[in-house]
Amino acid sequence: MYESKMKSEETDHLFQAVLSLRDVEECYRFFDDLCTIGEIRAMSQRLEVAKMLREGKTFSQISAATGVSSATITRVNKCLSYGSNGYKTVLERCEKE
Repeated sequence: MYESKMKSEETDHLFQAVLSLRDVEECYRFFDDLCTIGEIRAMSQRLEVAKMLREGKTFSQISAATGVSSATITRVNKCLSYGSNGYKTVLERCEKE
């Protein structure tokens, strides 16, 4: 089983709640209550950055398209290379759909 620095009973409950969502509409409703617009945008941008990095886009192309900083792109790139494979797992599954 994967062990994370963020592992806690509360985090387990959050992730179980996310896994219980049945469609995009439910996701919008839940995350609208849970997060600020800024938090959702930041997470959305990071996922888009990961997708673009996997597509071979350059940092400058990604920054121009998303408006994110080079520091954020670097962080996402580091996660893709040395992280827990979370981005990879999600992106591969989304590509298949």
